[in-house]
Amino acid sequence: MFDVRPVGYLVGLMVTAMGATMLLPLLVDLAEGREHWTVFAESMIVTCLAGGLVALSCRNAIGAGLSIQQAFLLTTTVWVVLPLFGALPFMLGETGLGFVDAFFESMSGMTTTGTTVIAGLDDLPKGLLLWRGILQWLGGLGIVIVALVFLPEMRVGGMQFFRSEGFDTFGKALPRTIDISKGVLNVYLLLTLACTFAYLGLGMGAFDATVHALTTVATGGFSTRDASFADFAAGPQYACILFMILATLPFVRLMQGVQGQLRPLWQDTQIRTYLRWIGYAALLVVGYEIAVTGHIDEEGLRLRLFNTVSLFSGTGYGDGDVTAWGSFPFVVLIAIGAIGGCTGSTGCSIKIFRYQIMLRALGQQARRIFYPNSVMVLRHEGRRVEDEVLQSVMLLFTVYILSLGMFSVALELTGLTLIESVSGAWTAIFNIGPAFGPSVGATGSVQGFPEMAKALMILAMLMGRLEILAVLVLLLPRFWRP
Repeated sequence: MFDVRPVGYLVGLMVTAMGATMLLPLLVDLAEGREHWTVFAESMIVTCLAGGLVALSCRNAIGAGLSIQQAFLLTTTVWVVLPLFGALPFMLGETGLGFVDAFFESMSGMTTTGTTVIAGLDDLPKGLLLWRGILQWLGGLGIVIVALVFLPEMRVGGMQFFRSEGFDTFGKALPRTIDISKGVLNVYLLLTLACTFAYLGLGMGAFDATVHALTTVATGGFSTRDASFADFAAGPQYACILFMILATLPFVRLMQGVQGQLRPLWQDTQIRTYLRWIGYAALLVVGYEIAVTGHIDEEGLRLRLFNTVSLFSGTGYGDGDVTAWGSFPFVVLIAIGAIGGCTGSTGCSIKIFRYQIMLRALGQQARRIFYPNSVMVLRHEGRRVEDEVLQSVMLLFTVYILSLGMFSVALELTGLTLIESVSGAWTAIFNIGPAFGPSVGATGSVQGFPEMAKALMILAMLMGRLEILAVLVLLLPRFWRP
């Protein structure tokens, strides 16, 4: 019989921890002198009580290792249950959102997508704005740990290629798992603090700097302003570009860099490819503007670089209307959103590593046409790429593209226009943030979308964040057989 107690125990602890973090926005609202603090008090009590009771009821599972089935169930359950409790302040608070809208906002935060159903951010209680930032920060940290600890063992999308020698997540090597998690947390905290102080030093207010640091390092994109980064000067925008890139580099490499080992950071071909492709995309967007108008000023250059990095990293901050730049730049920005950052980072989408594997495989197949009798071994960074890894990468890429098409059709059936349905599916399945179309408000809010469309986008955000296969496998009866 399948034992859900280890999963229930861990989920209960995480829910309780989430409830404890509600104390921070509670204190902010209390300091601001607004009665809104009671919303977080009520939400915290409900969340901590529910999580604590579940953990206590499953505490006799302490010490048991996780099977593969339990690991898949844990990964998906966490990203469903935490957003449910994270939605409480949006339903009880000043926003007064219905269940679907509140769950959408919370899921968008936890998956670091950044799409919002809220307009009028400038007038919201600071506690709610901070809560949105905390949701994204927790989601960004969580997905890095999942990418480094769980997905390699679950062999999702070729992640087993990154499995460390002798590293066993679900057996007796739990201390090794804890070491990885602690190292990631330390780097994550360091990046967040550095980003906060950078924003402060460049003229942001303390509250704006804090919230934007949380959502920048998480590559989430929630802002405290309806206008997003368009409300800030050039200095914070340049700092944001830097930290969006840093947050989408492999955290294992950042850990090595913090320890003084800088060579692996630069020698990583995934990092070099990522930086090079960002440069190519920015050159295409900037070059188009120069070719059309014959010139470009500092502001135009900055805006194009900022939005390119924002969409490539999946952060989704906005500054200006990118659709006004022309069809070619818009297509470039849509394409890079489907690429994403590096593996083992807070970045979203398919990831650079998988594109590297696919391009190497295509190149190898092309060489076989000219040298049919030669023996060729597919390698990445000097290591042999096993057929199992290649098949997993190809499967994930195919499933992403099919999911994009299926969700686009489903969204259009809810009454959305073509641009709204395609951009809605794109932003949700790749966890990018912005959507486009007549129903999308000037602030980027999708509040005008039908509830069914929002429900579909919630599912797409969940699947995209957990790389689809980790969710779909739960639907296979044979997966649960002993």
